[in-house]
Amino acid sequence: MYKEFDINECLAQTITWAKEVGKIHLEYFRKKELSIETKSSSYDLLTIADKLSEEYIVEQIRHAYPDHQVLAEESGLNEMVSDFCWVIDPVDGTTNFAQGIPIFSVSIGLRYRGKGIMGVVYAPFMDELFYAIKGQGVFHNGKPIHVSNKTELHQSLLCTGFPYDHGTNPDNNTDNIARILPHCRDIRRLGSAAYDLCCIAAGYFDGFWEMNLKDWDVAAATVIIEEAGGQVIRFRKEPNYCIIAANALIVGQMQEYIK
Repeated sequence: MYKEFDINECLAQTITWAKEVGKIHLEYFRKKELSIETKSSSYDLLTIADKLSEEYIVEQIRHAYPDHQVLAEESGLNEMVSDFCWVIDPVDGTTNFAQGIPIFSVSIGLRYRGKGIMGVVYAPFMDELFYAIKGQGVFHNGKPIHVSNKTELHQSLLCTGFPYDHGTNPDNNTDNIARILPHCRDIRRLGSAAYDLCCIAAGYFDGFWEMNLKDWDVAAATVIIEEAGGQVIRFRKEPNYCIIAANALIVGQMQEYIK
């Protein structure tokens, strides 16, 4: 399908890269010298671990696949024109990372002609590795996983997050929480969308929604969820991703309350 491109070899390389990035994360985690900066707002953080992690992944891709396009959170889209596009979040959950909270991850997705074909998400503090190739199943630390088989929203544990502009934009997801909370078992907010979505794939959460996510938040995890038998749908037509993720039955029931 991809001519002379070996996607299984590519997956093995990507897992190696993700684990090396995990070492960078842990080298700086809970250390004082994080060189914290802000981006779009005071809530949108950037640390030295973000920069070094992205530089490492981009360098590895350029060496292994010099003709591939790369879209990375901090450096944007390179000028390469290619059927293949890597989508990278070097530290997903930077606020957690900067605060010393151990829920953060590196997310590396690969798209072919705009469609996801591979995803790797690694949460280094917990040593949790999720990975999938389109059509070849999905694995968590080497074991196959599947989305929850819950059929009723009132039995479901949900997960969500808040957009970075929640302090200035009244469209900040609080209304969705107020509508859906009475109809589900409970709601959690962990702070790393890529990891949250992988927990959907593994059945640890039964449903997830969030607004204003970016490509690098969802590219890898979408492949992982779909290979686990789940659905990822967009509930708004916006450039950014406003998504619901769960099994098909729970997605349908969540749509009644998520606007």
